[in-house]
Amino acid sequence: MASLLVVATLWVANGGVQQLLAGGGDAWSAAGRLTGLVSSDLLLLQVLLMARVPLVERAFGQDRLARWHRWTGFTSFNLMVAHIVLITIGYAVASDANVFAELWELTVEYPGMLLAAAGTVALVMVVVTSMRAARRRLRYESWHLLHLYAYLGVGLALPHQLWTGADFLASPLSTAYWWTLYAVSAGAVLVYRVGLPVWRNARHRLTVSHVVPEGPGLTSVYLTGRHLHELPVRAGQFLQWRFLDGPGWTRAHPYSLSATPHTGVLRITVKDLGDGSSRVASLTPGTRALVEGPYGRLTGESYTGGPVVMMACGIGVTPLLALLGELPYRAGGATLLYRARSEAEIAFRDELDWLARQRGVRVVYLLGPRAGDASWLPRHAAGIGDAEALRRVAPSIAAADVYVCGPDSWTEAARAAARATGVPAARVHTEQFAW
Repeated sequence: MASLLVVATLWVANGGVQQLLAGGGDAWSAAGRLTGLVSSDLLLLQVLLMARVPLVERAFGQDRLARWHRWTGFTSFNLMVAHIVLITIGYAVASDANVFAELWELTVEYPGMLLAAAGTVALVMVVVTSMRAARRRLRYESWHLLHLYAYLGVGLALPHQLWTGADFLASPLSTAYWWTLYAVSAGAVLVYRVGLPVWRNARHRLTVSHVVPEGPGLTSVYLTGRHLHELPVRAGQFLQWRFLDGPGWTRAHPYSLSATPHTGVLRITVKDLGDGSSRVASLTPGTRALVEGPYGRLTGESYTGGPVVMMACGIGVTPLLALLGELPYRAGGATLLYRARSEAEIAFRDELDWLARQRGVRVVYLLGPRAGDASWLPRHAAGIGDAEALRRVAPSIAAADVYVCGPDSWTEAARAAARATGVPAARVHTEQFAW
């Protein structure tokens, strides 16, 4: 919000209000300048939100940052369209020209505008493929690759601001502000999306040790490497993984640790969802792995002491299993509610049985089809009500730290049920699996 205030202040200082009040073409152009400036500011903020800056990630969590990133992206795009329309009308009114002819002239004759037009096309493609209807039809790998064109769009927009942007060049303060914003955004991406992963992979050299089937469509991968005790990863976090096993290795996938990290070994567990994850089962010992991260704040840092209630759905059990091994709850002080469609889909039964014996973890399996998108319960328990069912299976829920992990709609339903039982928002910790 502070950056938007700065942008508006610079627009006012550069005569924006006077132009707006003057009417005619000047008013259209002034409004177009403001929408363009705010659009550019939000576009750069969008880049910063997903630059993987560790301090920001730990403060807000990647799922929340992803929601903000989506909101700022669509808002920025809408303002960019408004900028193009308003500026074109403003110039057309001022020169008494046809709007479409003026748009053509602006595009082909003004410095940097052809590049800006190409950047606009790239951003249109990103926005269209980010709509929920389109995302449902795209593989994760395809969506992720197309999404990278946002960086191209941002880069191609810069020259026209440098060469023809009145508000970019109107004063030394304006120029310094915009250059700083671009430099910080580009620097964050280069340092945290490129530099830090390159350094960590060169230092730790993760390698597949062995692969273990855990159940139908579920595979655990054990990895070794160098100086793993220095890798700043905790139980409950995830990393973006690339395995150098052949074509397609460039596409990263987010997989959580499924065991408490300890010196010399990491373990991830992957469900075959048909988006490239099926290749994990065929990995061979010695295969190199490249990682980005760790990410996520579903960690023991949020634990306040006292009872623990874990709510997992499907593959969402993996980070919670790692947390059950790490959190310092008292014997018998933890409850795991584990929802799966059938007995065959329950993973880590032996480890859960061990936790039940050694640490007194109470494991409650909730099997069967789901009651509906608005409920976290299986269908056979739908009549009880979400909050009441939670009180029955976890009587200590109101005094507990609650950790929830699973698909989006299920996680939202589970979180709502926990809040309805009296758990404060600060003690409901979630991590959602979505893209």
